[in-house]
Amino acid sequence: MRHTRRPAVRSVLRAAVAAACATTALLAAGPVRAAEAPAAPRVAAGAGVEVEVEIPGPEDGGDAGSGHTRVPAGGTAKTGARLSESERAADGDVAKLVDNGPTADRLDVVVIGDGYTAAELGKFHADAQAKWAEVTAVEPYTTYRNLFNVWTVDAVSRESGVSGDPDREAVRDTALGSYFWCEDIERLLCVDQPKVDTYVAKAPEADLVIVLANSAKYGGAGYNEPSATLGYEGISTASADNAKSGQVAIHETGHSLGKLADEYFYPGVPDYEKYTGPEPADSNISTLSADRLARQRAKWYRWLGEPSPDGGTVGAYEGGGYFLTGLQRPTDNSLMRVLGKPFNLPGVESMIGGFYRHARIVTPLTPTDRALRRRDTAKVTVPRLTGADGRQLVVRWYLDGRELRRLEGRTEVPIADLRLHDLRTHKLSVTAEDRTPSVRDPKTARTLRTTVDWNVRL
Repeated sequence: MRHTRRPAVRSVLRAAVAAACATTALLAAGPVRAAEAPAAPRVAAGAGVEVEVEIPGPEDGGDAGSGHTRVPAGGTAKTGARLSESERAADGDVAKLVDNGPTADRLDVVVIGDGYTAAELGKFHADAQAKWAEVTAVEPYTTYRNLFNVWTVDAVSRESGVSGDPDREAVRDTALGSYFWCEDIERLLCVDQPKVDTYVAKAPEADLVIVLANSAKYGGAGYNEPSATLGYEGISTASADNAKSGQVAIHETGHSLGKLADEYFYPGVPDYEKYTGPEPADSNISTLSADRLARQRAKWYRWLGEPSPDGGTVGAYEGGGYFLTGLQRPTDNSLMRVLGKPFNLPGVESMIGGFYRHARIVTPLTPTDRALRRRDTAKVTVPRLTGADGRQLVVRWYLDGRELRRLEGRTEVPIADLRLHDLRTHKLSVTAEDRTPSVRDPKTARTLRTTVDWNVRL
């Protein structure tokens, strides 16, 4: 994860082969023991550059995760096998699965498949569409689905499926080198990240990356460090044909887009009985009780006592950030703790803030780099919100800083309608604002608006 105070789980399977099977069974049954480790990638002898990833929780349990471990950035499988001429022709093709506007104004998700042969690319596109539908069935993605573009990049594999499926002896020759049993943890689905990046770079822009493995086996991983070269917030891996793996991917976006901490913890694991460190920077875990949150006007205090979509009311529930005591979380069972649950109210607020770090909600259709004349029309496009309450963005127009209330809600304004009578240059502005009740932090609320300006001269 992004903070050095968070524990990074290390695989304990470093012993003899005879002990490996027993330890693997333990890993599959529950949380993995964690230990402190630096957050920045490091070079390990004989392993190359390592990165930190989140391990999904066991398939038969509810926990969203089992901590973290460091894995080789380049994976362990051999990739990049020679393709036939027809396979090469299909490899790297880019398509826009969901088109909601220019990349500069939208949050761009890039989906890449692994373990799909050239003959299976149709299945990949169907899988990508189905997985995105699963993501947008979860709030706040449901309401804000029109802030996203979704791109697919075809990665042609020589063989169908991925390594480690159906068992750890299975080896597949795939484009991205995806493999289960990463660090000897069956459900941990790792990739060759540099290889992933070669395909990400083919898309016009990437804010978030999802790698879909052509598999029905439960698994995934969260690569939640932003890319220093391509700028995306993180990579989530998931099995295309496993419904629960999609929940793992959505949980990972809570880290990468929402910057949320994990709300799960390790009962009975030594070193994680009680947190005694400083107040965490994360918005959704705290050392403070509900009373102290309210008194100090800290973290999620604005939501205290409110009913939350994940059940119960917002308060301060003991346990979180991997520790059984000493840290509080806002609700008992949000998606940052339990798969299949919604984000809680503070989590929804953080996710919306994350969406608006990448999305602008006014796109000018009339160029802004020239002065508009009487014959021109200022035109913009504003995305529609798709929430159950029917709420839409508020569009307001201003001339030289003075609001033209009669124009509220319009997306086209003829310059002649401004009723100008002098020859000086004026500034026409349009602002779209999201007045969602799901954001109560004024600092975040100020980011939920976009303004476009034109110079106007008769």
